Amino acid sequence: MMKYSLFLILGVLLISAPLSSFAAKKKSAIQKLTSKDESRKVEAKLPPVQKIPGQLQVHSLGVGLGQTFLKGDFGDEGADSITIDLYYNYAASYSFDMVANFHYSEHDFKGQKVQIPGLAIGIKSKFFQFDAFSPFALGGLGFYAPTVTRRINNELVESSTRLTFGVHMGGGVELKLNNKFSMGILAHYHNPFDVKQEDGPEVEGSYVKLLLTTLYTF
Repeated sequence: MMKYSLFLILGVLLISAPLSSFAAKKKSAIQKLTSKDESRKVEAKLPPVQKIPGQLQVHSLGVGLGQTFLKGDFGDEGADSITIDLYYNYAASYSFDMVANFHYSEHDFKGQKVQIPGLAIGIKSKFFQFDAFSPFALGGLGFYAPTVTRRINNELVESSTRLTFGVHMGGGVELKLNNKFSMGILAHYHNPFDVKQEDGPEVEGSYVKLLLTTLYTF
């Protein structure tokens, strides 16, 4: 009986020794595969991912070219016309940009005239980004100084120039062509607050701009 027990113990030792060595080698191989050095080597072999959308803390300057449609009293005293706007954009986050718009236009109609200078500042919110394409909405406040030359008692009278506050809002789509240039379509609505006059009715009205935009990022 003692003899069989010795053979059994010896057999167990002979079998367990190579199993222990195999387990140690397997553990070492797994640790090597999951080490930081190995992960860096794998990442280095992967091709770089080029992302056009999502640039942060960059500035953009651009122009918008299109039609200005006059509404309210502005539409009675001037005619719609082709105009050019200037835009500044700052990418503050992946979803929100700060936008500043400067514009000036004159609209003549049968001797009457509407002049609209404006500086509008607001926030642009991107709904989503699909590849290099993103729809967005924007809105905010602005400073305006509209003046009109209109017929009062059958005479042309020019209104006094006064700075007033106003609101603006809009929406559009934007396509990034590369890291420097983007283009888009924008509908931008402006509504200056009414400007009281010492003589004559208030200067009031609003306007919508439908623009093709181009921005340069730097």
